[in-house]
Amino acid sequence: MQKITAKRVFIVVIGVFSLLMVGCAGMERKSANRGGPFYYHAELVQADRALDEARRAGKDKECPAEFNALKDRVDEAYKVYMACHTQEAIDMANEATRKIKALCPATPKAEMKPEPKPMAPAAKTEPKAMERVIVLEDVHFDHDKSTLTKEAQMILKKHIQVLKENPTVKIRIQGNTSASGTDAYNQKLSERRAASVKAFLVKEGGISSGRLSTIGYGETKLEKPEPNPMDKESAAAKTNRRVIFTIMVE
Repeated sequence: MQKITAKRVFIVVIGVFSLLMVGCAGMERKSANRGGPFYYHAELVQADRALDEARRAGKDKECPAEFNALKDRVDEAYKVYMACHTQEAIDMANEATRKIKALCPATPKAEMKPEPKPMAPAAKTEPKAMERVIVLEDVHFDHDKSTLTKEAQMILKKHIQVLKENPTVKIRIQGNTSASGTDAYNQKLSERRAASVKAFLVKEGGISSGRLSTIGYGETKLEKPEPNPMDKESAAAKTNRRVIFTIMVE
């Protein structure tokens, strides 16, 4: 009887050892600096690997705020995973991996062309009226809203007067969101915010819709980094929930 029991214990030990050495389907061995079990779902390990690659590329120094925010996001995914919310943790890890790989985008360099030599001294001319600086203040929105606040409407009424005084000016209305929420949802929300501003300028100010174009950027052009996207009322989140304007002069 003792021999049979010892044999069963030996088989169990071999099984556990094999699991630790090989892992399960869809699982990968944890990164060296990650505590807990030996194996996690591959998506979480890949998020750690993306962080390591970004760190080796110097992105933790190039854009530290964004890097640290994403590192916290990966750590949070592991906590969710250990709380047995596996699919939610996998989704968080996948989103973090994608954003880590897009960290610190390179700024395209403008092509420098040699200036042509003037054939004759240019005559001095008075500056054109459209060369004066026109600044349109940003308008901000409440969380998850595309309706205009009273403050936003007051700002837009000032913009209407500027546009009436400069009838050749066209503007691009650019919608933005904070970092909370999915990419797809934030894209649609930013488009709704831009459309809401355009509708007000047309309806309340009589500005021709042909002078106004809209575009939504979702959360891709944050004015301020959000280390904790779950804090929906942080100062950074309030700043990022905005519509900004680009002046287009013909």
